[in-house]
Amino acid sequence: MSPAVRLPRPLVTAGALVFLVALGLVLLTVVRPSSASPSPSAGSGTSATAPAEDSADVGFARDMSVHHQQAVEMAFVVRDRTTDEGVRRLAYDIINTQANQRGMMLGWLESWGRPKSSERAPMEWMGHPVTADDGSLMPGMATDTELDALRAAEGRDAEVRFLRLMTVHHRAGADMARAAAAAAGTDEIRNLAAGMARAQDSEISLMADMLKARGARP
Repeated sequence: MSPAVRLPRPLVTAGALVFLVALGLVLLTVVRPSSASPSPSAGSGTSATAPAEDSADVGFARDMSVHHQQAVEMAFVVRDRTTDEGVRRLAYDIINTQANQRGMMLGWLESWGRPKSSERAPMEWMGHPVTADDGSLMPGMATDTELDALRAAEGRDAEVRFLRLMTVHHRAGADMARAAAAAAGTDEIRNLAAGMARAQDSEISLMADMLKARGARP
């Protein structure tokens, strides 16, 4: 695993608040009484209809939570190593969006009664489990060596390293999201994953333009 990035206390608090709010909304949906008595749906989140432990829903929620956490960490790193407004704006967008999505996914795992971590190999739910390589737990994730180099960089060097690492990160994340959108049994995961894939594809195009402007290849 890569060394954790020390986050400013207000940002840590804000991230925790996002998670608690998302968890509260999910639990409210689960326990809200209904005047009718419809048949349970796959996305209701009740214990009787919660996704199975080996489902795409549970596997994706766990794996993408880890994937998102590294993206947030890298965004915090580059935010403090450049004064470029475009890169800093992108970093803030990634921090806010992916921290919020991570909170939602962890909240759903909680409401489904599924643990937030597992001894199962990452990507097992997609049919091709992977093993860690130099701290990279899944396809697209940066290695410990790459993260150390990003932390040591400044200015344009930090910008280019971040944009390259995040492009690879997003490509793998979008592939995982498309797989979940196709295989998940809950509306929550299908809808979130489909939106995730679209957003990350858009940011990949943006980062390609940003790298080109800096005379660098993806």
